[in-house]
Amino acid sequence: MASGYAQPQMLVSTDWVEKQRKDTDKIRIVESDEDLLLYDSGHIPEAVKIDWVNDLNHPIIRDYIDADRFERLCSESGIGKDTTVVFYGDKNNWWACYAFWVFKLFSHSKCRIMNGGRQKWQAEGRSLSTGAPSYPAKPYQVPRRRNTRIRAFQNQVLQHMKAGKKLVDVRSPQEYSGQRTHMPEYPQEGVLRGGHIRGAVNVPWARAVCGDGTFKSGQDLEAIYLHEQGLRSEDEIIAYCRIGERSSHTWFVLTYLLGFKRVKNYDGSWTEWGNTVRAPIEKTYKD
Repeated sequence: MASGYAQPQMLVSTDWVEKQRKDTDKIRIVESDEDLLLYDSGHIPEAVKIDWVNDLNHPIIRDYIDADRFERLCSESGIGKDTTVVFYGDKNNWWACYAFWVFKLFSHSKCRIMNGGRQKWQAEGRSLSTGAPSYPAKPYQVPRRRNTRIRAFQNQVLQHMKAGKKLVDVRSPQEYSGQRTHMPEYPQEGVLRGGHIRGAVNVPWARAVCGDGTFKSGQDLEAIYLHEQGLRSEDEIIAYCRIGERSSHTWFVLTYLLGFKRVKNYDGSWTEWGNTVRAPIEKTYKD
């Protein structure tokens, strides 16, 4: 791909998926959407559904599924350790990047994003199916050591902030300023305070994509994150949003498209930080 990305192999085109989608012994296509009903209305014929609510999140505590459940999810989806998993979904691959990030937490090596996601596949008039495919179960074992280098916890964020290191708030400007405590046109989900983590810059996640759902070129992304915001590839960076879903998209952009080496996603994000006693915030909105 002539887009100037640091790791262009992490993206595959809709043409590539069209040509490779029937190679189900080696490739598993995964649809992960915000709208949980979209898959049933029509999806890439070979794609399995991974539900971000019921499949990736722990049912009791606010965390991701444990290793046993992840192994079972992969096995039941016909995903082995050597399977190339291609993620796509709605909302500019917002939730596809979230699922990708969770797979990377469990150190699955062969992960890709279909550039343009569901929007581009449908716009090109490609095949859709309403039937859910079934694949033979494959053995899957999670490594004993998790990939902790890509996830930040609240105490780490606090130390990061106190050290004056880079924080990227990927929410809307209204959320960042404190005018809103939720996304425009979405319900308020329980956070008590509006604003942002002290010292964070605001780069809404969707600035990284074009109108057709594909990622902007490497040059355009550099203009946003390097030239406009002054980030550097050697910086330690923590991205956050509301619950870690939008920031997983920015984590993907910074890590794979721009080649930053030390980027973490703070999935506790504002619903944790904004509700925590004595967690320092900044608020620029004036009533």
